[in-house]
Amino acid sequence: MLRLDEVLPGVQEEASRRVHALPPALMQVAFSEAVIDSRQATSECLFVALRGERVDGHEFLADAAARGARGALVRRDKVSSLSLERPFTVIDAVTGAGLERATPDTMLLIAVDDPLAALNRLAAYHRGMYNPVVIGVTGSVGKTSTKEVTASVLQRSFRTLKSPRSYNSEATLPIVLLNLTADHQVAVLEMGMYGPGEIAHLAALARPRLGIVTNVGPSHLERMGSIEAIQRAKSELPQALPEDGFAILNIDDPRVRAMAEVTRAKLFFYGLDPAADLWADSIESRGLQGISFRVHYQGDSLYLNLPLLGWHSVHTALAAASAGLLLGMEWEAIIAGLRDDRAQLRLLAAPGVNQTTLIDDTYNASPTSVLAALNLLAELDGRRIAILGDMLELGSIEEEAHRMVGVRAAEVVQILITVGRRARWIASEAIQAGMPSDQVHHVEDNDEAAHLALSLTLPGDFVLVKGSRGMLMESIVAQLQQRNP
Repeated sequence: MLRLDEVLPGVQEEASRRVHALPPALMQVAFSEAVIDSRQATSECLFVALRGERVDGHEFLADAAARGARGALVRRDKVSSLSLERPFTVIDAVTGAGLERATPDTMLLIAVDDPLAALNRLAAYHRGMYNPVVIGVTGSVGKTSTKEVTASVLQRSFRTLKSPRSYNSEATLPIVLLNLTADHQVAVLEMGMYGPGEIAHLAALARPRLGIVTNVGPSHLERMGSIEAIQRAKSELPQALPEDGFAILNIDDPRVRAMAEVTRAKLFFYGLDPAADLWADSIESRGLQGISFRVHYQGDSLYLNLPLLGWHSVHTALAAASAGLLLGMEWEAIIAGLRDDRAQLRLLAAPGVNQTTLIDDTYNASPTSVLAALNLLAELDGRRIAILGDMLELGSIEEEAHRMVGVRAAEVVQILITVGRRARWIASEAIQAGMPSDQVHHVEDNDEAAHLALSLTLPGDFVLVKGSRGMLMESIVAQLQQRNP
């Protein structure tokens, strides 16, 4: 619960400064949560008007007000142009001027120079009020899945806060931190990267004690310029960990393994290498039935059967189990968390139209994750169809990466449908690799892809849909899903 006397003037100056002379009517004002999407505004929330690449949150302030938002962080230079149907009071975040005019019924517009910076300072202050064990999760591929499975494990023994969806940026991770309460013992936070220094900034806000790094790959290569730059950016998480913390590193990725050199935290390796602290062998993927493997830790071994899909999920499970072990959990509780199929966010299997099985992996796409999805598809006994869209932000390797996917698609699927300018390379390379040209189709948009798939599918088919987030391929899934009468 955010109190007004926390917000003023801490968002503009040192977090320790407080306003003590609030009007009696406002002493009990509290915000239940902070939101940056006006559609999520509630009667007790603080709306933060952020300026993004495409839209300015101030344009949605009236909507947040109409939905009953108690207050808002707004730009000082926007105040004079604001117009709301509800009564409002503008409050200066530094001086507190304007408080004297406020009543319990007015909307409180807290004027700051930069709402994003104010939100971050407020989150850092709020984080400092509590002492949970924070686990940061980053990596080029699989960080959201790892965050979800790790939270699923830890909540078996601890009162756990986790990032919703992909709240992993300087605009969204503070929203998660503001949900911290004294009741939370653990927080599992995803940390994304737009550029150098961002993970270091997020770590400074969240102050993680454990840090999980899944892998380093070419995701965001277009922005970052080189795989080495991506590695340096991801290493900001282990660099930020304290001496009494743990860097949980994927031993099978050489670039992640090398992060042992840049952290002062204790090391805990996981993977398939017997040199790891926690390692697995005897892996068997059972298609849509999940995976099984043998896990080894401190001389003991046990077999696990989990509902997670695909070979790559072994690393996800090991990372989550590592966090549980380091926090003193017993294997019984860890396994219960790993078996909770609600933690499976990606590669979701669902009934499709025409008595097909739809494999929805539209969350995002990189060369590694597309190949992993195709590998899972290859294990399924039936006719296999793949609808693949562009993989974005690959920079100089984008043609090579798409053609590599095309080669694997030719080995796996009987029908290939591609969507997007870059995905043409997938189609052309699949044909070059020997796939019959009449089984390869390139279309211009998602609707066309869905309509084509509807005309081609037969009962018993498996249909994979995958592409980068920006391709919005969930619209294809929506058209291919079987709907209840």
